[in-house]
Amino acid sequence: MSFGGIVVTLLKLAGALTIFLFAMKLMSEGLQKFAGSKLRHILTKITSKPISGILAGTGVTAIIQSSTATTVMTVGFAGAGLLTLSGAIAVVMGANIGTTVTAWIITLFGLSGGGDDKVPLMPMVIAAISLFFIFSKKNKMQYLGQTIIGLALLILGLGLMGDSVPPFDEGVAEEIASWGKWGYWSVLLFIAVGAVLCIILQTSSAMTAVILLMASQGWIDFPTSMALVIGQNLGTTLTAQVVAMTTGVTGKRTARAHLVFNVAGALIFLIPFYPICEGVQFVGAKLDSLLPNVPLLPLQITIFHTLFNVITTVVLAFFIPTIVKIVTWMVPDKKGESEEEFRLTYLEPKLLSTAELNLQSAKSEIEEFSKRVLRMYTFLPGLRTAKNEDEFDSVLNRITKYEGITDRMEMEISRFLTRVGSGDVSQHASERISSMLRIIDNLESIGDAVYQIGMTRKNKREDAVHFDEKLNANLDHMTELVQKALDVMDANLHDYDHADIDAAYAAEREINSYRDELRAQHLNALKQGVYDYSIGNAYSGLYALYEKLGDYVINVSEAIVGTKRADESSDVSAL
Repeated sequence: MSFGGIVVTLLKLAGALTIFLFAMKLMSEGLQKFAGSKLRHILTKITSKPISGILAGTGVTAIIQSSTATTVMTVGFAGAGLLTLSGAIAVVMGANIGTTVTAWIITLFGLSGGGDDKVPLMPMVIAAISLFFIFSKKNKMQYLGQTIIGLALLILGLGLMGDSVPPFDEGVAEEIASWGKWGYWSVLLFIAVGAVLCIILQTSSAMTAVILLMASQGWIDFPTSMALVIGQNLGTTLTAQVVAMTTGVTGKRTARAHLVFNVAGALIFLIPFYPICEGVQFVGAKLDSLLPNVPLLPLQITIFHTLFNVITTVVLAFFIPTIVKIVTWMVPDKKGESEEEFRLTYLEPKLLSTAELNLQSAKSEIEEFSKRVLRMYTFLPGLRTAKNEDEFDSVLNRITKYEGITDRMEMEISRFLTRVGSGDVSQHASERISSMLRIIDNLESIGDAVYQIGMTRKNKREDAVHFDEKLNANLDHMTELVQKALDVMDANLHDYDHADIDAAYAAEREINSYRDELRAQHLNALKQGVYDYSIGNAYSGLYALYEKLGDYVINVSEAIVGTKRADESSDVSAL
């Protein structure tokens, strides 16, 4: 083949692979949008039983056609505290089983041939079916149409890849076969090759397609294919390791568990490698008569791919507690890590390709934001009770540090949500993003109000302004009322579906009513000359700031109810 011919062939292969990868992305995103909020809840409602986690991981991966997306989500949710470590490991195990669906789709539909027509019939028929959905006025139907088009493109891309492969060359095949003459060393070599290729492609689905295509063209034999499949399972763990670099300890442990699980699975199959090879070939030959249009070797590879993931999952499910101990040893708890340092724990840029599933991570980060704000608020009493300047400055410095943290958290979460919303998201997701943006804006305003109260206390101290026992008692009671409102707000943030807006309004009314009472007493005290202007100015400024803080608190609960209503409307439209 001439140099020009080689270039053309490589370009055709690259183009066909691009269509295949785009089709996988289109299918995955379409299914995620079609599932809506239901899909987010599946992974976050895992019980302590391994079987439920495995089934959830299998089901979600089968639906979204991406084990990488499921694994990355699981790492993020584990880091967010939404999944226990053992539950997250079970989900990852299930994801490995779910990814076998892709191999079966490729084998049964992508390699069975479309006749001698220049344009394969099957992808055209599937694409035509999508016409019944993509022009629907309902978003759900449009997303389903997107998924169907993705399936059509996947099969078309796979067919183009097959057409782009050069004619069978016995010399090349003999060269590849010569690498398999070293027994188990050859198996290890092809496992390494499979891992590297999967890392390069960054998707196990594409790697599966490449293996099946090479086998169907006669480039590799069955033992070599088996080794490449095992290597592919090892290579696909890299993405989770990269994503886990910026997560918390539990997220890192989940990513390590993914690696430990796949390595252990590879070792399980390496020992009886050749007997398993013979057994799968025997089963494949028996099934071949039932599927006359499916090439034998790809069918055998798909059977092995399924057996590999199912058997390793079933066996290692009994050792989840052991895996937990191993990864806990691999990723120990960080000692002395201060909560007063800025870091985003739950938001992962890698998740942006699955926008519909990012909102749960954003919700977890908002809960952490609320936790910081409530912690910041508890510092305020220390400003009044400080016995000396050093103690007062120490408390005020903590408030100032937290104020900077809240500013940065608001900016980063807002940036993340904006990036998610700039993609092709559903109406429901768009409404949730708007509500979340309003929530974080008001949480940041609460932090500002706390800081302003601290600075007012500082100015009062510098000006030697002193309150009597009654004024201090009044402000202490206002502090308690605002704390009650903050507690209701925080509880609502942790459970959107059961947000108690009535309790939030009740707390707000108490604050406003007490503010009105203090204002009336204050004006009367000024008229009677009970205290001078400097004391009155500092006093009225403080209770006004507390009341203003309460306004931001009720704004958060109102935004939560808006998000809750968006969830309810999505659930109704899904029926």
